[in-house]
Amino acid sequence: MSFYRIWAIARKEFIQILRDVRSLIMAFLFPIVLIFLFSYAITLDIKQRKKEGREEEKKEEGRERRGRFTNSRYFVEKARPTSAKELQSLIDYGHVKVGIVIPPDFADRLNRGGASIQTITDGSDANTSQSTLAYTSLIVSEYNLGRLRNSLGARMATMPMQANVRFWYNPDLDSQNFLVPGLISLIMTILGSLLTSLTISREWERGTMELLISTPLKPVELAVGKLLPYYLIGMVDLFLAAYIGIVVFGVPFTGSLWVLALFSTLFLMAALSIGYLISVMLKSQQAAYQVSMLTSFLPGFLLSGFLFPISSMPFVIQAISLVVPGRYFISALRGLFLKGSTLQQLLPEALALFLFGSVFALLAIIKFRKKIQ
Repeated sequence: MSFYRIWAIARKEFIQILRDVRSLIMAFLFPIVLIFLFSYAITLDIKQRKKEGREEEKKEEGRERRGRFTNSRYFVEKARPTSAKELQSLIDYGHVKVGIVIPPDFADRLNRGGASIQTITDGSDANTSQSTLAYTSLIVSEYNLGRLRNSLGARMATMPMQANVRFWYNPDLDSQNFLVPGLISLIMTILGSLLTSLTISREWERGTMELLISTPLKPVELAVGKLLPYYLIGMVDLFLAAYIGIVVFGVPFTGSLWVLALFSTLFLMAALSIGYLISVMLKSQQAAYQVSMLTSFLPGFLLSGFLFPISSMPFVIQAISLVVPGRYFISALRGLFLKGSTLQQLLPEALALFLFGSVFALLAIIKFRKKIQ
C-alpha cells in the first residue's frame, strides 16, 4: 500500500468537494442548519400549554384551584369562556389545547369529599393529551396531599410510605439532552453515507473512472484515498455539532473526548463503507443518492432509537434495527454525554460498529475489484 498514492487520491477528492457547491453545502452548512432546526423545532417536553378556564365557582377554593394550574410551568391561561359551547369553539379553532372546567358547587363538594374538575383536551394531538393528563393528575395529587396535611396536622408530619423518585443523568427530563446526541449521529450518517455514495458514481458520470482504473492504484488504496476526506470532514462536523449542543443548548458532556473520537471513527468507518459500497454498485449519482437515503438515512432516523424507543417497536422491526449502525452509535453518544460511560461499559457498541465497518468495507473492496476485472 502506497501512502503517496492514497494522498494523491485524497487530495483529488478534496478538490472535487471544494468545486462542488452541493457537496460543500451538505458537508458544512447542512449539519449546522440541521442541529439548530431539530433542536428548536423538535421537543418531547410539554411546556406552557395554552389553557382556558371555565370557572363557574367564584369562591376561594375555586380560585385557589385555578391558581394551581396557571402558576405551574405547564399551563398558560388564554381565556375564560362562560359556556361549554364557547369552550368547544376555542378548542375547535385551535386557540387552546386544554380546557379546565371547575363546577359551580366545587367548594360544597370539596367539603363533602366528592369534588371533581373536568379536563378537556384536543385528542387529535395525542402526545399533548397524554402529557396533559399526567400534569393534571400531578397537580391534583399535590393539592389533595396539601389538604390532607392541613387537616391531619401533626399526625401526618411523617407519611407511612413515600415514593422518592430520582431521575439520574437527566434530572429535568429535558428532551434536548436526549435529542442532541441523536442529531450528531444523524448528521454523521448524512456525511458518511449520502456524500460518500456519490464518489465512485461521480467518476463514472464524468468519464474519469477509466483513467483511475488504468493507474497502478490498488482497490484498497482507492477506497482509503476516496474516504479519507469525508472522514476528516465528518470529525470536524462531529466536534462542531457537539460544541453547539454543549454551549448553545446546554447539553452536558460527562464522558471522555478520546472515547467520543474513537466511537466517531468506528461509526464513520461503517457509514463511509456503506456509502462507498453503494457508489461502487451504481454508476448514477441520482440512483446512488436515492439508495443511500433508503438504506442509511431513513433507517438511521426511524430505527436507531433517535426519536422512538426501540423497545416499543414490533419484534420484527426490533430485529431489523440490529443491522442499523446508528442504533449503537446513538446509544454510545447518550452514554458519553449524559452518563459519562467508559469504553468498558460501551464495549458491545464498539464491537458492533467495528464489525459493521469491517464487513461493509470488505464488501465494497471486493465488489470494486470484480467491477475492474
